[in-house]
Amino acid sequence: MFKALSNESRLQILQWLKEPEKHFVPHEGVDMTTIGVCVSQVTEKLNMTQSTASQYLSILQRAGLIRTERIGKYTYYKRDEEKIRELAAFLNQEL
Repeated sequence: MFKALSNESRLQILQWLKEPEKHFVPHEGVDMTTIGVCVSQVTEKLNMTQSTASQYLSILQRAGLIRTERIGKYTYYKRDEEKIRELAAFLNQEL
């Protein structure tokens, strides 16, 4: 998790996903709060290639910080709030 959070862009993605309706334009009428955001939305916001944005999202997913949901041909990403709370509790207790 710490390695995933060590990259400024990945950290920024997590911050945006905390309030997706504030940071992203809705994708095809999808409720971003319950479903998440599409990689194309993240790509546009980061102003980088889709492959780089996908790689960043994959790293965050493997770290357990975000979850995915596949709807049709799109994959949507949202924060895993439970895992983030567990990380915060660990940091609070250990540091």
